[in-house]
Amino acid sequence: MSDLTNQIVFDFQEGETLLINKPLDWTSFNVVSKIRYIIRHNTGIKKIKVGHAGTLDPKATGLLIICTGRNTKKIQQYQDSDKDYTGSFLLGKSTPSFDTETDIDHEYPITHIHEELIRETAQKFLGEQEQIPPIFSAIQVKGKRAYNYARNKEQLELKARKIHIHEFQIEKVDVPSITFRILCSKGTYIRSLARDFGKALSSGAYLSSLCRTRIGEFKLEDAMEISAFEEIIKKLYANRT
Repeated sequence: MSDLTNQIVFDFQEGETLLINKPLDWTSFNVVSKIRYIIRHNTGIKKIKVGHAGTLDPKATGLLIICTGRNTKKIQQYQDSDKDYTGSFLLGKSTPSFDTETDIDHEYPITHIHEELIRETAQKFLGEQEQIPPIFSAIQVKGKRAYNYARNKEQLELKARKIHIHEFQIEKVDVPSITFRILCSKGTYIRSLARDFGKALSSGAYLSSLCRTRIGEFKLEDAMEISAFEEIIKKLYANRT
């Protein structure tokens, strides 16, 4: 680690783009807060801009782009990029949040579902389409996040948005579970895709796991764990004091 830290130079105020592997059950805001704390606590910088490009839900893992300083101006550019995901759907059941954050609320028949039907159905989702985001989302509605309405059990209708599914590959079928890889445009909610996929199968489905593996040119394989970033920063700035 000492050899590595001697080669690293950060200028957080001028601007850095950090690739972080978001842990399960962390919000994207949690990650931003932690990175900001690590920087301020170890470098002595009192005030620093830190933001993320593209929210990942708490139950998702994978690539999160964190920008500091002047690089926060690049956030929109990164958010507009296509994204790659891998994950799994569980067929025959649904949840209010369309993932594992909430409990199962309905069960549906799956005896009619077979592998050929699953693969044929996936192909129908390719291309441009309109998608209704999940109410359990960070979308702003009248100054509040949509998930605040959902958690308060308030009625809310979200407008459909245009998205584009470039690739939808079924990697493995083991009914009721299927694993997939998806390449999609910005604004695509894989949780909503799970809901819509279940309906297209005349059943139900929810997102049981999700990992973002790429945003534009940035790949998960190049990302750091938060703990690794913290260790680097601690040793880097300890060496320079």
